[in-house]
Amino acid sequence: MTDQTSAPAQLHEPPNPLRQAAIIRLRKKRDLQAHLMAYLTVNLFLTGIWLFTSPDGFYWPIFPLLGWGIGLALHLWDVYAPTPVTEEKIQREMDRLR
Repeated sequence: MTDQTSAPAQLHEPPNPLRQAAIIRLRKKRDLQAHLMAYLTVNLFLTGIWLFTSPDGFYWPIFPLLGWGIGLALHLWDVYAPTPVTEEKIQREMDRLR
């Protein structure tokens, strides 16, 4: 038997901005891990194809490695950017614009 008394209490709690920020950050990290796994898997597969078909020829997998690598680097920046937007920064920018 499950305890159902705690579930309704969670539904009526006011939203906690710190909790919401933590959830967003955890989701971004999980998405980054999935992106990294896809990048590694696909590019290892492409490198394997290159190895079996023309190992002495031009290393053509460099194009998807670099192109997709740029997207992965931007994703890393999005997750681990040094300074997130805070309410203080928003207020300073609004004051500057006035």
